[in-house]
Amino acid sequence: MGGIDLRDRSVIELGAGTGLLGIVATLLGARVTITDRAAALEFLESNVQANLPSELCRRAVVKELTWGKDLGNFPPGAFDFILGADIVYLEETFAELLQTLEHLCSEQTVILLSCRIRYERDHKFLKMLRGHFSVYEVHYDSSKDVHIYKAQRGSRKDDF
Repeated sequence: MGGIDLRDRSVIELGAGTGLLGIVATLLGARVTITDRAAALEFLESNVQANLPSELCRRAVVKELTWGKDLGNFPPGAFDFILGADIVYLEETFAELLQTLEHLCSEQTVILLSCRIRYERDHKFLKMLRGHFSVYEVHYDSSKDVHIYKAQRGSRKDDF
């Protein structure tokens, strides 16, 4: 997988937790919406503020997003990249995560998901994802057992 130029690109991070992906994307020049459930927002906001230079804070917005709910608060297809790290693990959220991805994606949007495949249910999510998107494994770190998948609408296997 080659490098990705995020300068002035629109990025959303799902299930951000600490916000690391969103913070790094902001540092790399993206305009980033960093999301998680309501219970995580206070910590997430403070972490983003503590780890971004003040001049970059306006490029990162922390917003509540519970997958499958209130998607109208996010313009459909408005993001160049959707990022998620270790968000595929609760089977009861798979349908809502997929619904959210479908809402947020345009034909050009690139989804990048990193995860460990721990259980059979994780394979189930990948199968669900492949039912709606073209999905390719673009990196595997065997030392940490972490996969990175790229997904897009249609059948393109374009480089970034």
